[in-house]
Amino acid sequence: MIALTVPVMITFGVFLIAMVMVGVVTHEETTTFDDFTVGSRKLTAPVAALSAGAADMSGWLFLGLPGAVYAAGIGATWIAAGLIVGTYLNWRLVAPRLRVYTERVGAVTLPSYLEERFEDRSRVIRLLSATVTVVFFTVYVASGLVACGLLADEIFGAGFELGLTVFAVVIVIYTILGGFRALSVSHSIQGTLMILTAVALPAITLWQLGGFEALQSDLDAVTPALLDPGAEASFAEKKWTAGEPLGAVALISLLAWGLGYFGQPHILTRFMSIRSTRDIPLARRLGVSWVIVVLAGASLIGLTGIVALDKPLSNPETVIITLSAHLTSPWVAGVLLVAVLAAIKSTVDSQLLVSATSLTEDLYRAFLNRRASDTTLLLIGRLSVLAVALIAYVIALSGGGVLDIVAYAWAGFGSAFGPVILLSLFWPRMTAAGAKAGMVTGALTVLLWKQIDPLLGPLESGIYEMVPGVVAATAAALVFGKFVGRRPTLDWSNVALTDAAPQAAPGTQNVPPPSPAPPMDDSGRW
Repeated sequence: MIALTVPVMITFGVFLIAMVMVGVVTHEETTTFDDFTVGSRKLTAPVAALSAGAADMSGWLFLGLPGAVYAAGIGATWIAAGLIVGTYLNWRLVAPRLRVYTERVGAVTLPSYLEERFEDRSRVIRLLSATVTVVFFTVYVASGLVACGLLADEIFGAGFELGLTVFAVVIVIYTILGGFRALSVSHSIQGTLMILTAVALPAITLWQLGGFEALQSDLDAVTPALLDPGAEASFAEKKWTAGEPLGAVALISLLAWGLGYFGQPHILTRFMSIRSTRDIPLARRLGVSWVIVVLAGASLIGLTGIVALDKPLSNPETVIITLSAHLTSPWVAGVLLVAVLAAIKSTVDSQLLVSATSLTEDLYRAFLNRRASDTTLLLIGRLSVLAVALIAYVIALSGGGVLDIVAYAWAGFGSAFGPVILLSLFWPRMTAAGAKAGMVTGALTVLLWKQIDPLLGPLESGIYEMVPGVVAATAAALVFGKFVGRRPTLDWSNVALTDAAPQAAPGTQNVPPPSPAPPMDDSGRW
């Protein structure tokens, strides 16, 4: 716990009040279910880039990643390398097509898009994908709330449960009030705070240490393994040792985090909501640049914390909190630590909204009340936010490592949705059977891998669940998508990637233009 100071309390108080006010102001603009879920598809390129980045990173950016680097050294930064590549490919490959395809079928959720894309009148695809969304996002939200409780306890000594409760209440209030519009505005603010902290805190620490050469010398004195990209140091009993070389399995597991991007609904929703495909190239450049800076900064926080602090930490995930408190003034520390909260809540609110949207659109509206009015859908959506938050709150009370929980949920989405989304966008003749097989296989592989792996005997690998999950899901989708079921009647290869087509009503389809499509240019247009 750091020393409680009035400036830190004031900074946090102002930030939380500002977030509630964002919800109050945007509440007046949130009059339809479409406003509540995708903001009527009006995000500009800078807002979409910041919102996608802020929704992506979560509490692990300033807690889990610096903690992993603090404990294992530069070898842990392979996670960041995988995420940077995944971010770029997601904007390049998925964003233009998903933006156009979802608008053409009037989809505001991934489950509704997949149902229309594969012409699945059995509704099984929607039910499966909605179930995967709600289950894994509830766990993901719980990881964010765990980070909130940890942050409050470390900064204020308020206790894990009290901090978790206060922050959860604030997040739920502005998400219920303003929906997607509130999230977009708040994410722009939070994304700016996050990049400022990722630059400022490492710069301050390096200046006090004497620069990069001094940092390298000090880390070598602890153990050379900390600066070896092919090894991971071992941190136990508050000391570092050489540890083990970073084997192929460990390296693949770290890089595999980048595979998860193609299946993350809270990020893909930003692609669906961007104003135009013409905004995507700028959004991609801004988004990828933002990710590079914040991941590099977070990694440096972990490395500099090893030598800048007087004694080793009992919990590596608190390195940013301790550095901010010990190396800066109370007012500066307040701003830096607010950025940690911003990283946490910008993901939690996104996941809450996507879960609530899926419950409302893909379960309530699709199966219980297809004639529900906009007013009813708004009410159900807001009640769903509260319901998901309560369940996640109960899960979060059990605690757990932030990075571990995030890794599990990230793998679940990446495996269940990633291969299916990519194939739906680039394989026009894929069948509904392929989508169902891919989602079920990917989700079950992640859920059961920790039980399956030990049964493999000499083949036991300990590899991150993402890898077998994506491989198994892709194989199942390809086999079933080729040989089982009826191919879609519409030729999706002829869909032009422009914003010209009017939006279809939910549950209907627009017929794509009949002319063949020439190659796609950098703006995301044919």
